Amino acid sequence: MLSQPIGLKLVQWSYDLPFRVRGEIFPEQAALVYLDEKSHLDLHQPFDKPWPRELFAQLLDILTAQRVKGVVFDVVFTDPASDPKADEALITAITNNGKVILAADYRKTGHGTTYGETEKKFDPPYKPLRRAADSRMGSDFVYPDGDQEIRRHLPVDPQNDQISSEGWAAASMLNSLVTMDETNKYRPFYINYYGRSGTIPGYSFSDVLMSWQDPTNGFKVPTNAFTDKVVFVGARTFTKYDGERKDEYPSPFSYLSPDNPFQGGVEIQTTAFLNMLRNERLFRLRVGIELPMILLFGLFAGFGLTLMQPLASSLIAMLLAVSTAVINYFMFVNSHQWFAWEIIVFAQLPIAWMFSVAYNSVQLYVEKQKVEQSLALYLSPKLVKQFAKDPALLKPGARKQLLTILFSDIAGFTTISEGMDSDNLALSMNAYFQTAVQNCIFSTDGTVVKYIGDAIFAFWNAPEAQGDHSYRACEAALRFRDQPAQFMNDKELITRIGLHTGVANVGNFGSMTRVDYTALGENINLASRMEGLNKYLGTRVLITEDTQKVAGPKIITRYLGLFRLKGFEKAVGVYELSGRVQEEAASRELRERFAEAVAVFVKKDFAAAEAAFRRVLEISPKDGPSEFYLEEIK
Repeated sequence: MLSQPIGLKLVQWSYDLPFRVRGEIFPEQAALVYLDEKSHLDLHQPFDKPWPRELFAQLLDILTAQRVKGVVFDVVFTDPASDPKADEALITAITNNGKVILAADYRKTGHGTTYGETEKKFDPPYKPLRRAADSRMGSDFVYPDGDQEIRRHLPVDPQNDQISSEGWAAASMLNSLVTMDETNKYRPFYINYYGRSGTIPGYSFSDVLMSWQDPTNGFKVPTNAFTDKVVFVGARTFTKYDGERKDEYPSPFSYLSPDNPFQGGVEIQTTAFLNMLRNERLFRLRVGIELPMILLFGLFAGFGLTLMQPLASSLIAMLLAVSTAVINYFMFVNSHQWFAWEIIVFAQLPIAWMFSVAYNSVQLYVEKQKVEQSLALYLSPKLVKQFAKDPALLKPGARKQLLTILFSDIAGFTTISEGMDSDNLALSMNAYFQTAVQNCIFSTDGTVVKYIGDAIFAFWNAPEAQGDHSYRACEAALRFRDQPAQFMNDKELITRIGLHTGVANVGNFGSMTRVDYTALGENINLASRMEGLNKYLGTRVLITEDTQKVAGPKIITRYLGLFRLKGFEKAVGVYELSGRVQEEAASRELRERFAEAVAVFVKKDFAAAEAAFRRVLEISPKDGPSEFYLEEIK
């Protein structure tokens, strides 16, 4: 498509920015019930296990009593419950309601397709539940762009045209005009967001249950909150319990809520449903119209502005830019169409204007500055100087490269930053990032890809080849550990780190006018999972077996066992990074006793394993991995 070769970011902004001008809209045809952190705590539900289905049955009975138009569960029920009575309760509730749609889950199989994508396997809901719902189900899968924003919606997954999306299933159940035309079922569209997270009314699961059980208990859920609405039920969890941002994505309205810029997957599914119900889907101009329009405009601007004096060319360029933006906005609001107008405004017009003002000298100077500024975002000063003379680094393109990937995160950041003044928070985070990047990552010649909230994403062995990249990444992690204590809101900042070595697609995803130097692939996700695993093991730096094999002779590690991480079918060997070679003696006894305990645990002699792990705690009373295994033994 047009967007890929000439500026993906500009195309994405062409979609995003009109929302900011239009503002928020508050639809009333749907509502949300969240399985959020408040509900986990109120209802005493663990974060890493499925909820009892009796709770969903209770919720469904409440919604049925409120005469909802339908209920969509963005919650996966692929297996039977451990208690058959729980399934019986939910089946009865589904049957009594009669308008329930269940989530059909997709999971990646790891096999490639003819299109180079990862194949996904369809997991339908548990058969008795599916029968109770009259086989009404919808795919819970979403399609994020490279920046993780969900822009396009596919009513039917192209790999399985029998399974429609949750939004399409709900709109079909209500016989919306869009679903009456069967061709729309196979027509992708762009999501017309209504506002920031919360624009569509949403309530905590626990508040709904407790308000219904006792209207006087102080929970503010109106008695008619769900009447005549379609209710979507799904997760909304902000804390990184498993090393990632959960099922949450940025949106065009993220700028309105910098402290919580994400929308949950269930909220995006609800938005897509409302787009179909209200006939407010967004469509991009067909490539047969958009491409000639942009090409002709580029030719006109490129040749026309060079015929004018600098002042006149500047004024004409500004007028053309404003006119292009206004035309796109008019189409966006009135006919729900848009085109890649920012390619014209921020690429074609500036280039044509600069060409008309100074054809050679200014253009060369600006290009050199672009190279240095872009590289400075990712590379240490040493590497910036080395690569600044190579303009090819700005060209779009990626290649497969073996990397050692680092993800860092501040433990308990949400709690630490709670209630802080935004200016003080910004100062504290800038100081933290400055120290972390300069003293740890840049000092080992690592490449910083991006900051994700309080997290850092970096890698080694690109763009410059580094034969010892795994060791460099481990050294950076140890420098994180050895930094002087930093405090925020009178609380010490503890950095947790995950490292993994693997192949990823690395390079510039963008164009000559806007680049995003990054890496993509499942190994990036694995490094993120390793960072999140620290929370469960009570550790600060975890590395995979792939990193340990390469960097092992230069570092001291402790083998923690095989772990099956979310999203990965194959178990991963996990090691704790203990220190440098010269620090070996300090942790020797702890590592030897722990290894003996793990060996006994693997043999399933749990009584002996428990005794062995308790002997480890005699050496290190707060040893997180030992406490983890003792909990597993329970």
